[in-house]
Amino acid sequence: MTYTTNEMMTVAAARRLKNGSVCFVGIGLPSKAANLARLTSSPDVVLIYESGPIGAKPSVLPLSIGDGELAETADTVVPTGEIFRYWLQGGRIDVGFLGAAQVDRFGNINTTVVGDYHAPKVRLPGAGGAPEIAGSAKSVLIILKQSSRSFVDKLDFITSVGHGEGGDSRKRLGLPGAGPVGIITDLCIMEPEAGTHEFVVTALHPGVTREQVVAATGWPIRFADSVDVTAEPTEVELTALRDLEARTAAAHGQAPGEA
Repeated sequence: MTYTTNEMMTVAAARRLKNGSVCFVGIGLPSKAANLARLTSSPDVVLIYESGPIGAKPSVLPLSIGDGELAETADTVVPTGEIFRYWLQGGRIDVGFLGAAQVDRFGNINTTVVGDYHAPKVRLPGAGGAPEIAGSAKSVLIILKQSSRSFVDKLDFITSVGHGEGGDSRKRLGLPGAGPVGIITDLCIMEPEAGTHEFVVTALHPGVTREQVVAATGWPIRFADSVDVTAEPTEVELTALRDLEARTAAAHGQAPGEA
């Protein structure tokens, strides 16, 4: 089956979510990847959303954390305060799944503004629970499309801390957990280098060249000594993803592909 770069990105991200893990999910691309994992490789993953649903199993992708589909399909719903204090800060979240508008070489995230904070070019959706997720989850996965505008040498604003300034910066900041362990894009997969915690390319998606990745990155991106090629999406993965998107588009009155 033929597939798009966006489908490759979503499938590659879904594969990173281990079966049985407890995942704190962000809306958008993270939710799509996490629910694809639930429908394919990780049927026993526990999806938690900021508004309180635990064990959500939505048949369509939620428009927001307040989407009734999440509460209706969850094993239980608890107060938002319990989600953060007991589950997240209590060390019970295995993976935080986040999106970003900008990311830097150390996995720090900007979802606040593009440009000067006081006179921004673009005002972004903001932090939500991302800073707490990035700070307290045992590990973090980041998914976003890759371009030199989104992969920047210096963030316009640090919304959520990844590995800070690199090295032992995260430890010195007193943040628990491993921080970001993977950045999945429509071109490649990046992982933090041991010691420096700078993200380097560890896998290229099929047909993608190193030159394409370099051109789409705002810092001098480096490649691991051994770079893999991501396995192509299977028919099962693509069918599950496309069916999910089609159901979502129909439920939300969207055109196909907008989900």
